[in-house]
Amino acid sequence: MEPENQIMLLREAEIEPTDEVLKKALGKEVFEVYGDLLKDISNEFGLEHEWKFYKDGKAWLFKATCKKKTIFWLSIWEKFVKTSFYFTEKTRSGIFDLPISGEMKESFDKTEPVGKLIPLIFDMNQKEQLKDFREIVKYKKSIT
Repeated sequence: MEPENQIMLLREAEIEPTDEVLKKALGKEVFEVYGDLLKDISNEFGLEHEWKFYKDGKAWLFKATCKKKTIFWLSIWEKFVKTSFYFTEKTRSGIFDLPISGEMKESFDKTEPVGKLIPLIFDMNQKEQLKDFREIVKYKKSIT
């Protein structure tokens, strides 16, 4: 997606991200992708999750965890859901062995580290993208 078209939503601390708020922000189709993502992380992966307003970024963020270890972060944008995974140099190479799209691997290969962590950012607006998402969650959970 083009950076100039990316508008982050959920920027008001007093408006909590309820299902109603999320459905209005995302639209029906992308909200369904979010709903399937929620089912997957709870049912298939047993992850805990919470929404919290972060004053430094001035936005609501969703954190998914397994035994207090962060698996990924999620934010709401106009027309898509953004998930952010972070890997170390040691765990980075495992991404290239996953059955995920070549485009995603290529993008991750070009990503510069942020400190000691390498971000894998994944924008989703279609249910078909959940397949790659599940593979990344499975890998991230296995290394935490």
